[in-house]
Amino acid sequence: MTADPSFDVWQLVAIAAALGWASGIRLYAVLFIVGGLGYLGWVPLPGGLSALTHPYVLAASGFMFAVEFFTDKIPGIDTLWDTVQTFVRIPAGAALAASVFGDGSAATALAAAILGGTLAAGSHFTKTGSRIAINASPEPFSNWAASFGEDLAVGVVLWLAWEYPYVALAVILLLVLLMIWLIPKVARLIRRLFDRLAGLGNAGSQPRRGGGAP
Repeated sequence: MTADPSFDVWQLVAIAAALGWASGIRLYAVLFIVGGLGYLGWVPLPGGLSALTHPYVLAASGFMFAVEFFTDKIPGIDTLWDTVQTFVRIPAGAALAASVFGDGSAATALAAAILGGTLAAGSHFTKTGSRIAINASPEPFSNWAASFGEDLAVGVVLWLAWEYPYVALAVILLLVLLMIWLIPKVARLIRRLFDRLAGLGNAGSQPRRGGGAP
């Protein structure tokens, strides 16, 4: 599908920012949903995003979307998955944002890559840290609620980017402020959890006293 020339600059910025932010949380959902909607002709795709509509890309992203959807619902496994995806989501978010301006200058694409990569990194580390904290609870319901909430948030932000780009930019700005406020708190909580685990390990390794030799 060819790119729609009716996109204005701010809508392109909104789409690039939304793709970057959403990639840090649900990369494969972003690839499959955006590619699928473009393939069906339901939304126009700017720049190099038309590559997402190729059947091979849709097959690969659809398979990984299914894997990630179920993996993300399993406490503990989701954290392992997020850790591995650190090396995928951030560069992919940068690449997707740059692809939005694929028909523009190299400087514009580079600026978009910086924006998308930064947003992907922020949302990824916020998600990963929050899940570690949530998984400290033995019940799975909070994990499921967080996961489905992330699914919904990604869908809403992407929809806003195409339909109401100015609203999308405002929402993403609020999400960035939330990430800036939340990341230090999550980091302190994780540090306390690890300190507690280390303390329990040290206590378990201490030799028992008393009960001298007969």
